[in-house]
Amino acid sequence: MLDRLRKFTPAYREIIRLGLPILVGQVGMIIVGFADNIMVGRYNTDSLAAASFVNNVFNVAIFCCIGFTYGLTPLAGALFGVGKKRDIGSLTRLAMWINIGFSLLIMALMTILYFNVERLGQPVELMHLIKPYYVLYLCGMLPITVFNVMAQWSYAINNTRLPMWTILVANLLNVIGNYVLIYGHWGAPELGLYGAGLSTLGARILCPAVMLIVFFSSSAYRDYRDGFASQPARPGDSRLLWRTSLPVSLQMTFESGSFSVAAVMVGWLGGIPLAAFQIFLIVGTLGFCIYYSVGSAISVKVANAAGTGDRTGMRHMAWAGYHIILVLMCAASLTFIFFGRTLMSAFTHDAAVLALASTLIFPMVLYQLGDATQITFANALRGTSQVMPMLWIAFVSYIVVGIPATYILCFTAGLGTYGVILSFSVSLFLAAALFFTYFLRSTRQIVR
Repeated sequence: MLDRLRKFTPAYREIIRLGLPILVGQVGMIIVGFADNIMVGRYNTDSLAAASFVNNVFNVAIFCCIGFTYGLTPLAGALFGVGKKRDIGSLTRLAMWINIGFSLLIMALMTILYFNVERLGQPVELMHLIKPYYVLYLCGMLPITVFNVMAQWSYAINNTRLPMWTILVANLLNVIGNYVLIYGHWGAPELGLYGAGLSTLGARILCPAVMLIVFFSSSAYRDYRDGFASQPARPGDSRLLWRTSLPVSLQMTFESGSFSVAAVMVGWLGGIPLAAFQIFLIVGTLGFCIYYSVGSAISVKVANAAGTGDRTGMRHMAWAGYHIILVLMCAASLTFIFFGRTLMSAFTHDAAVLALASTLIFPMVLYQLGDATQITFANALRGTSQVMPMLWIAFVSYIVVGIPATYILCFTAGLGTYGVILSFSVSLFLAAALFFTYFLRSTRQIVR
């Protein structure tokens, strides 16, 4: 057994080298998420409940846009594997324009939803908090898209430190902004939830600004910049970007959409369940973000191997990444088991909210293996550029199976919020099995 694991040692090093900066950035985002929700939750429970609703509704739109940027990574990663830097630059320019157009379309749909938000059955007393916070989130979508296009370019060329430092600095400023604007410190007005939204918007604008300044000013990126500025896109690049971007975007939309529908259902139960659900999501994000940082590195390394047609290397990197993610999954699960209630108690002084949130720890731990596995092999499949199966896998797992399971366990079985979290295991384990199967099938097909 040890001999088998030793052969993965170089791959472990490569994935950790790429994944560690992403992990640090993700942990920074987790800390900011904790800080945001602690500050908002301690301001008052209504603000926490309103933030929960808006965050979960926007998760669908934001993950849809972020997922669309992911189509750049395998294509640019394959080009990096054969040293075509100027082609990467022109591909990044094309991806930027396509992603901006796609983001504007999603923003238009979210604007329509804004004018119909009262129809979603949420507590009426929260509307005066929900609507202005919603507008600030809407304004942040385009900066998120631009930053993530540049981040995927950076990941594809094996430079994961630049996005990491950008995220860390922006997150630090976001926390300071929250402290000042939520509570009205240092002479600023006390804006509550709206202040949290303003601070987050400022951080989201800063991130793409930093990435673009570095890209256009650093001599290290001259070849990429020259390709970005003047090299025509290769024939077929636009079609390739759409073909690799849209399935990943829809896969992430379906996954996040099932969570957002779950949040709407929890909202039907009342403000306290909605606030408890938000605490669960923030704590549960600890596992998801950590797994996804390694998953992003897996995608890059699989894409590098795909650029040279190395099927064995593709599978080798996927398995090495899965070993790392399983170790992280065990650490996350133990953290939830032994420190879950302590983490949750930081977000609210409301005894009813904390009591309900604490009951959600067991179903949260239950789905960790499914989440870790589906993240591993979804990203490995993305690295192959053979992404069309991701579309139907996500649709079946999260929409056809996941949403009905959520409703049945919540309302039909009478388990309430506990049943909602329990239903996530159904969709995540199904997705994990299907992504694993199609990654193996996809790598076989590449050889033929």
